[in-house]
Amino acid sequence: MTQHFIVIGNPIAHSKSPEIHTLFAAQTGIEISYQRQYCPDDAASFTAVLEAFFQGGGVGANVTVPFKQIAYDCCAACGGLSEHAKVAGAVNTLLLNKALVKSGVPITEALYGDNTDGQGLVNHILSLGWPLNGARVALIGAGGAARGVILPLIEAGIAHLTIANRTLSKATELVIELSAASTTIHEQQIETCRTTELNGQFDIIINATSIGLSADTLPLSDTLNGDYAYDMMYGRTLPFLQHFSARGAQISDGYGMLIGQAALSFERWTGHTIDVAQATETLHNR
Repeated sequence: MTQHFIVIGNPIAHSKSPEIHTLFAAQTGIEISYQRQYCPDDAASFTAVLEAFFQGGGVGANVTVPFKQIAYDCCAACGGLSEHAKVAGAVNTLLLNKALVKSGVPITEALYGDNTDGQGLVNHILSLGWPLNGARVALIGAGGAARGVILPLIEAGIAHLTIANRTLSKATELVIELSAASTTIHEQQIETCRTTELNGQFDIIINATSIGLSADTLPLSDTLNGDYAYDMMYGRTLPFLQHFSARGAQISDGYGMLIGQAALSFERWTGHTIDVAQATETLHNR
């Protein structure tokens, strides 16, 4: 029996999710249909799309820009959120609590939301052989992308985290908010600073901003160095990675994170574990 999945976004035509999940299905030997779903940018339209999809027998949905916060709100209303989604304040993976549906609860009240982005990042970094346990990590950016990876990084056993952002108050407010939301984060020593003030030696430096997608570059100090540098963006030459490669760091873009978070979504929906390394190699060779 074919299992049906969608990814909801606006815009959505560029999404690589159908290709990735179709490869996962071939790897695990199950039959799926995975489609891109455009949705007008408002909560009512998003809810209508979800109701129609799940009423029609849909199994699971991915959520991308600009709907991750709306998806979070939908799930928060009925308490159906994973710990990672609660801390991230965003949902990228949706499924139904089937027991609630069978008991007659409306679909919009039976949604369960997860956020697999941060664990996808962590899994990719570990697959590269980079050390996270006991590591000194610098995270540049204090927006949604950064917020979603902080808890998984701490769970991976990093020793110290510094969050740098152009506006210092935004980084400081993020730490205060997340410390109140998670005991795990509260117990971690986290420093904040302006991006221009980030300096010294780190094991891993992660760019969680989208600045690499434009012609702009981050205002990095000449005294900032890292053994490893990771940019969560992908698909083009990234100045952040060029900068640290020239300084001798091992580098990686976020393509492996994309596949890693998708693999976790697929596992949540189907129960099948993906060989991410094999899938990444196959997709890179296409």
